[in-house]
Amino acid sequence: MDTGTLAGQARLLIEHIETSDMLVSAALDKARGSAGVFISLMEEAALAEAAAATRRRSAGAALSDFDGIPFAVKDLFDVVGSVTSAGSRTRLALPTAPHDSAIVANLRKLGMIPIGKTNLREFAFSGLGLNPHFGTPAALGQEDRVPGGSSSGSAIAVQRGIVAVALGTDTAGSVRVPAAFNGIAGFRPSRGRYDMRGVYPLAASFDTAGPLAKNAEDCFLMDALMRGAAPTNTPAPRHFIVEHSLLDDPDLEPAVAQNLLAFSDLLRSRGMLVERNVVPSIGSARAAIAKFGWPGGVEAAALHRNLLASQERALIDPRVSARLDIAAATPPENMIALRRIRTELIGALRGELDGAILIQPTVPQVAPLLAPLASDNELFAKVNLKTLSMAMIGSFLDMPGVALTSGIDSRGLPTSVLLTATSGSDDAVLAAGQLASHRHGIDSFL
Repeated sequence: MDTGTLAGQARLLIEHIETSDMLVSAALDKARGSAGVFISLMEEAALAEAAAATRRRSAGAALSDFDGIPFAVKDLFDVVGSVTSAGSRTRLALPTAPHDSAIVANLRKLGMIPIGKTNLREFAFSGLGLNPHFGTPAALGQEDRVPGGSSSGSAIAVQRGIVAVALGTDTAGSVRVPAAFNGIAGFRPSRGRYDMRGVYPLAASFDTAGPLAKNAEDCFLMDALMRGAAPTNTPAPRHFIVEHSLLDDPDLEPAVAQNLLAFSDLLRSRGMLVERNVVPSIGSARAAIAKFGWPGGVEAAALHRNLLASQERALIDPRVSARLDIAAATPPENMIALRRIRTELIGALRGELDGAILIQPTVPQVAPLLAPLASDNELFAKVNLKTLSMAMIGSFLDMPGVALTSGIDSRGLPTSVLLTATSGSDDAVLAAGQLASHRHGIDSFL
């Protein structure tokens, strides 16, 4: 039993091996000692809720198997009594949230306990996870590397074993990228799967919430809990397609490609049908983004237009404001073209995959070094685009995807594979993730 997982912690509580007080106290102790991971902690409230959960379970009245388990929340989700900062100094003087976001409320109904709000890239607008205002969190054993973003704090909270699971958001890769860089799992759902009320937006046409966890099984469990539903098993797909064109990408590091192919070969050896094909809509989506721009950036620039024109602009990280300025200059006709292309390709992809699960790299590289990116704006912009280049495809086509560890490179840094499929195929993707993890034998490097 892995006591660092959601399922493992539930078993500890059910069998009365540990109490919620013990789990929450341990999580808070680790959180206090982890610089840059949390923007704020809810210590008093979390300890009180843990004591109540312990009393309920002792009385045989637990709200669920997960009653009393701590979790972390990206600071885009409203949590009652806390300020939703979005990782920005411009929001610190706002009133505290009067209500929980819908997803947090669903988890609380099951007795799960939020212990704090995790750090992120300001306004969730980057795939690298740096934050000059609240510090940049770092993974254990990878302190000189970027954490990935924008859900950096949530990923590191799981990687460091502070919590078993954490909430993130994903617009262009912000769950999948930090999962990949830190050797954990992360799930980006189809849009509309979760109730997004009470989540601060970046780009409404692309925003999703998503869990970060140690393994695919916990992503499967969290997916149900976040929806307020009971987990239901779906037969695992047996047909997989390796997206061959992405393996020819000049930015793809050899270890990422080698580990992906080993991952797919193992699935094939265990009786899965695994083919290598070029999926036309994948390349077409990538070409459209390269030609016309990223539409999520245009939506983000529109959302922050008034802020960027105000005196508070000076409080924003210049790298964020500069990227928003560039996105704001996108011609309107580009957005019209992108909307049309997106609709066409989402439809075409259904025929191309025909129920199969696509296997592709989550990111083309392992986590890059932090110091050069922190000091070089031009390099930062280049590496950020490279980092998001493959995850953006799935966002553009509204493809649910689960990022899983595929192995390590020669330096011991984790590589990642993304299992993804057509919009609405969330249950199949999650089932494939569990199947692949069990057969591959690697969930994370915790």
